[in-house]
Amino acid sequence: MSCYKLLKTFISIVLLCYYIVKSSEAQLRVGFYQRSCGLAEFIVKQEVRNAFFRNNGVAAGLVRMHFHDCFVRGCDGSVLLDSTPSNNAEKDAPPNNPSLRGFEVIDNAKLRLEAVCKGVVSCADIVAFAARDSIEITRGLGYDVPAGRRDGRVSLDSETFSNLPPPSFNVNQLTQSFANKGFTQDEMVTLSGAHTLGRSHCTSFTNRLYTFSTNTSQDPTLDPAYAAQLKRQCPQGSNANLVVPMDQSPALTDVQYYRDVLSNRGLFTSDQTLLTSPRTRAQVVQNAQIPFVWGRKFAAAMVKMGNIGVLTGNAGEIRANCRVINS
Repeated sequence: MSCYKLLKTFISIVLLCYYIVKSSEAQLRVGFYQRSCGLAEFIVKQEVRNAFFRNNGVAAGLVRMHFHDCFVRGCDGSVLLDSTPSNNAEKDAPPNNPSLRGFEVIDNAKLRLEAVCKGVVSCADIVAFAARDSIEITRGLGYDVPAGRRDGRVSLDSETFSNLPPPSFNVNQLTQSFANKGFTQDEMVTLSGAHTLGRSHCTSFTNRLYTFSTNTSQDPTLDPAYAAQLKRQCPQGSNANLVVPMDQSPALTDVQYYRDVLSNRGLFTSDQTLLTSPRTRAQVVQNAQIPFVWGRKFAAAMVKMGNIGVLTGNAGEIRANCRVINS
């Protein structure tokens, strides 16, 4: 082999090694802030705990915030950005406003982190840590959160509609919506279990009670006793701010959600529809019967969700204030 060919081969190997190293650097990893901000995860956990003891409903809000962040533009903290006179941000779109909550927890954690590790910890990572901590504090299985996300600079309310599955979706629509983000149908059913936490506004499901179809005003898949209870809690034409628990244990990460679905007490169409497919029904039954298995699957699915469309390396920025992009 000529010296030219040897040199060319050597250069190719060096370049290949360089790109492999750069690629590995761009990946998220557990313990990302161990050297740069060792207290990062501890501080976030403290803020989640403080908020939870004041109002345990905040845990559901933080888990949902992570989901709504990752499904729109990836896990880049774009859901945290405030609207401006020239732009309506994600948080003010109907799928998020007024249902998302917990923004003050992220703000408080960021304020403390900027005081001890200025410009180091991203808002996107704070959201991911807070979601994990919310699951743990509500007695769900904990998991390690790979970190290293960077914050995006764009947030558009219009992008929420095409990326966030509404509560009216059927099983095929849900499957496709999650497949668009790289999830299997089993993972979709697993992540649906997050509906075991928190509350819902009446407006998200009253169509099932009063205006279901031309043939019947009430969804026939809804347990009649449960429907009667929901009608008392959400009278037709009542205040849009009224809320009801998502399941019978709204402050616990457990499998009560799946047990409720099996009893035709799933709150949303998108919950009860999981029984309409033999495959998803079997998954609901398994999750209801074997809580530990669901807990492990849920933790793994949350980690996978946290990898959607992340910005790493030199992409994006580390916001000084989670509500506004850096000037």
